[in-house]
Amino acid sequence: MTMKEVKIPFLIVVVVVAALLPIWVLAAAKQHHQGGEKKKLRFGSDGQFKILQVADMHYGNGKTTTCLDVFPSQFPTCSDLNTTAFVHRMIQAEKPNLIVFTGDNIYGFDAADAAKSLNEAFAPAISSNIPWAAVMGNHDQESDLSREGVMKHIVGLQNTLAQVNPLDQDVIDGFGNYNLEVSGVEGSGFENKSVLNLYFLDSGDYSTVPSIGGYGWIKPSQQYWFERTSAKLRKAYTSKPQAQKAPAPGLTFFHIPLPEFASFDSSNFTGVRQEGISSASVNSGFFTTMVAAGDVKAAFIGHDHLNDFCGELSGINLCYAGGFGYHAYGKAGWDRRSRVVVASLEKSEKGGWGAVKSIKTWKRLDDQHLTAIDGQVLWSKSSAGMRRKKPVGGT
Repeated sequence: MTMKEVKIPFLIVVVVVAALLPIWVLAAAKQHHQGGEKKKLRFGSDGQFKILQVADMHYGNGKTTTCLDVFPSQFPTCSDLNTTAFVHRMIQAEKPNLIVFTGDNIYGFDAADAAKSLNEAFAPAISSNIPWAAVMGNHDQESDLSREGVMKHIVGLQNTLAQVNPLDQDVIDGFGNYNLEVSGVEGSGFENKSVLNLYFLDSGDYSTVPSIGGYGWIKPSQQYWFERTSAKLRKAYTSKPQAQKAPAPGLTFFHIPLPEFASFDSSNFTGVRQEGISSASVNSGFFTTMVAAGDVKAAFIGHDHLNDFCGELSGINLCYAGGFGYHAYGKAGWDRRSRVVVASLEKSEKGGWGAVKSIKTWKRLDDQHLTAIDGQVLWSKSSAGMRRKKPVGGT
């Protein structure tokens, strides 16, 4: 048999296998092939990495889409363009290293053309030339694109680091499960090590189980991917060079709150709770999965627009962003808002930049001065070390 005779069946097999692959795998492979053009996330020379969280833009059709829950005097001139202007203001004020959109980016029922609405909703991030990422909420797919279609469109937009799904797991629920690594300062001992890990998950839209009503949740296949990814990152971080004793801190981003968000009252959170916690009617166990992984320090969500609090439970801060978009329900007189998260590095003994020493957050209001409120430390390396050393029964 000649080499030419061998090549033909081989090519046929390749074509057949490719045809059988899920669409999201092919889309992810194409994105991976183009990945060399994508920006690598890294701490700046100031030793900081800043994330701007935008939750629930609920973008519709632009200037023809009216605002909800604003004062009567604002209605005539208020539209989706107010949401766009707020994104621009936040980018200019905070100059983040990464922008994260945590779902309900468009309000599908009022978006005549999903692709056009997505393009306009993300336009400020795209034009800023700042890397950005996104997950879906429960309304993004309610126009003329499926959830898979929405995520595929998002990953094709300029400057995004979003992914349809991980390439290393063939079967996974949802669309938009991926992780991003943030390396240390260039020229430091951590320049080739991920010192901050970001996890993005699709919390779904609504239950697909006939006997269970309500919202969706993070499924076992997604949790398995998270556990594997967290363990892999821990191994890399605690191995040479610059082997560390504990895992690098991690942050998770998704849309629908976990039932554990209902664990707080005004005595043990920062911010406000003005409505119920609209989680799934079943507990998926993802909070326990995060606790067991040992690296996650905070989870950031949207969904309930009138809540903007952060509360700590079992070492993990559970944080709402507060409603951002003007076509989303809100409360007249209660300013739309956005959350900012900043991770800071410690100085090494030789004066260079080392590992992450603290993670802080605050919110900004869409008022005249972009007022900053509710500044707090979510995690610090020193306090974590003290907790680990505290004896059982100690005070």
